Amino acid sequence: MSEQGNQVARAAALIAGGAVIGAGLGLLFAPKTGAETRRDISRYARKAQVQTTRWGRAVKSSVKDMMDRKRMPVKNGHEEPELTAALN
Repeated sequence: MSEQGNQVARAAALIAGGAVIGAGLGLLFAPKTGAETRRDISRYARKAQVQTTRWGRAVKSSVKDMMDRKRMPVKNGHEEPELTAALN
């Protein structure tokens, strides 16, 4: 790896390490109890999972629509298919 690559990797490792230490200190000095913090993290994780599932379904549907449009013959040679995704 080049010297510049080594410096970038070192900087990324320092930033990641700092983030982990900061998150740990934030949890240590949080004004909530451990049970409340775990409950909040659990709720956030469930919401993120639901949103990710919705987004994945929207992308899958859009890709399927696009593939279906590509298979259909175009009547006018100037028409371009559009890709749209419904993000909720």
